Amino acid sequence: MSQNVSLDVTDHRLLRALNADARASGAALAAEVGISESTVSLRLKRLKSLGVIRGFRLDVDPGALGVSLHALVSIRLAKHDRADIDAFTAAALKFPGVVRMYHMAGADDYLLHIVAADTEAVQSFVLDYLTRYPAVAHTRTNLIYRVEEGSAWMPEDI
Repeated sequence: MSQNVSLDVTDHRLLRALNADARASGAALAAEVGISESTVSLRLKRLKSLGVIRGFRLDVDPGALGVSLHALVSIRLAKHDRADIDAFTAAALKFPGVVRMYHMAGADDYLLHIVAADTEAVQSFVLDYLTRYPAVAHTRTNLIYRVEEGSAWMPEDI
C-alpha cells in the first residue's frame, strides 16, 4: 500500500526529468536538475527505497510481435471472501496476455487489460483462464480499437 512521503524540490525536479525520459543518463539528469551525478544516484536509490519509484519497464508494442488485439475483460465474482479474492488475484496476474489488472469497487470486481493475436485467442483466454474459477460469476469482454498512451501523469506541483 502506498504512503505519502516527504519530497523536496530537487526530488520533484528529478521525478519530472525521469517522467520526460526514464532512460536519461545520470549526467543528463544531473544537468537537468542542477545537482551532481553522485547526488542523482543517491536520490534515485532513496526514491526507490521509499517506493516512490516502483521500477522501470520495457514498453513493447504487442502488434510488432503479432499480438495486435487489445481487450478489456470485466469480471464479477460470485462471492467476496478473502481466500477467493487472494487466489484469483495471484492467478490472474500470471495469465498469459494480461497487461494490467485492476481490482475495483462497483458492479465489477476486476478489469483485465489483455492482448491477444485474434478474437479466437480472446475467447480462449476467457474460457481457459477465467470461467474455470468457481469464484468467477460473470465476465464481459470489450475489444479495444486503438490504444493511445497518456503523458504519464504527474501531480501539478512536481
